[in-house]
Amino acid sequence: MELFSELNLNAKILKAVKDAGYEKPTPIQEKAIPAALDGKDVLGIAQTGTGKTASFTLPMINLLSRGRAQARVPRSLVLCPTRELAAQVAENFDTYAKNLKLS
Repeated sequence: MELFSELNLNAKILKAVKDAGYEKPTPIQEKAIPAALDGKDVLGIAQTGTGKTASFTLPMINLLSRGRAQARVPRSLVLCPTRELAAQVAENFDTYAKNLKLS
């Protein structure tokens, strides 16, 4: 795969990805995103800075954007071992879901 647009993500997510300055998925993203979108479990190992966070946040946002939200009912949970990593994951969700009505 050459571009994020080939990963079958929501157009609003693709716009946010492009706005963030990304066009081509990294190897971990190229393999993990399609599998996650197909509903498969994914276990990925890659070095720091290779896009692992986007590998799971993009499919999650895509899935959440399709469903109907109920008031004040959480629909996803991400567990992180440190506060710093939790802040990074939250920032990724904010970046990639900015064009969607998700909170």
